Amino acid sequence: MNKEIQVISTTLQESLAGEPWFGRSVYSLLDEIDPSIVYEKPNNNSHSLADLLYHMITWAEFTQKRLEKDTEMDMPFFESQDWRVIDPTVHTWEKGLKQFKEINKTIIQLLSKADDRILSEIVDYRKYDFRYLLNGLIQHNIYHIGQIAYVKKMLQG
Repeated sequence: MNKEIQVISTTLQESLAGEPWFGRSVYSLLDEIDPSIVYEKPNNNSHSLADLLYHMITWAEFTQKRLEKDTEMDMPFFESQDWRVIDPTVHTWEKGLKQFKEINKTIIQLLSKADDRILSEIVDYRKYDFRYLLNGLIQHNIYHIGQIAYVKKMLQG
């Protein structure tokens, strides 16, 4: 039985590309950002749009790798990627968008094959279960897309 996994997967999909209750979907906001502004930091001390996107990528990929039971990409790896220094020649907006969408597509595919029993399993490198991780990923995306919308408005008007 995988009813709860289906609800989580549907909620993730809706927040990413549907018509979520909180407003515009994550992808709709990300897709409309002008790449020429993504490295600007409002007030020169807050996160840029690229910083925020690559931070979201880090924790989406952490979720993916935990679902896949990957043992090579451990906690120190993800901690080193979190709030990484963004190099515009490496961390392009287009590359980040593609990577973020591919990771989330993989997560949704993994959830479609999972059973609700995984939700009670403890996540590697953490003291919480997959239920907490998956719901947290959705909340994390919503939190940061709010920041992205605000920064975008500050920079683009």
